Amino acid sequence: MLSPLLANLLLDDLDKELERRGHRFVRYADDGNIYVRSRRAGERVMASVTRFLARRLKLTVSQAKSAVDRPSNRKLLGFTFTACRRSRRKVSEKALRAFKAKVREMTGRTRGRTMRQIVTETRKYLLGWKGYFGFAEVTSPLRDLDKWIRRRLRSYHWKQWGRRGYRELRKRGISRDLAWNTAKSAHGPWRLSQSPALAIALPARYFAALGLPSLVED
Repeated sequence: MLSPLLANLLLDDLDKELERRGHRFVRYADDGNIYVRSRRAGERVMASVTRFLARRLKLTVSQAKSAVDRPSNRKLLGFTFTACRRSRRKVSEKALRAFKAKVREMTGRTRGRTMRQIVTETRKYLLGWKGYFGFAEVTSPLRDLDKWIRRRLRSYHWKQWGRRGYRELRKRGISRDLAWNTAKSAHGPWRLSQSPALAIALPARYFAALGLPSLVED
């Protein structure tokens, strides 16, 4: 494996060769994809590029990490493509799982931080992630993440309120019966985080006012 700097120096010749051949490709350091129209073309290009790297640059292609496959089955730098005829960029499932793991860590219900502190910390991560993955053309997974984050924060709020849950709901305009049924529910914070009472008491605009950004431009 080459360092990113060394890879960019050594593989500049490969970039020029691919451009000369008219191939569509993307490369970062020693990781890259080349896009062709068919599997037969892919196998031909894979063989010729492997020979080029071996003869011209004295580099060996990793057979374990390389393959001829559909774009939707491959990922690069956290992105992949849809499987439809008109392929569109989307965030890979692996990147989405990593995102959710990080947010779970930051919004854990036992952290003992105020909601404003949690949102402030989470905001920094979300803005950085959005700055990178906002390049995606498929936005439905990002909208789902927005909803999931707000649910995490409602769950955190409910856990913090504890026995004050009924009073906090009433202060936020929830009817007596709905607030009482929610406060006395046997369900835990995560289940209640999608209840009507918490959705009304803690709407999206509440979190936006605290500074929580959306992952999708409106």
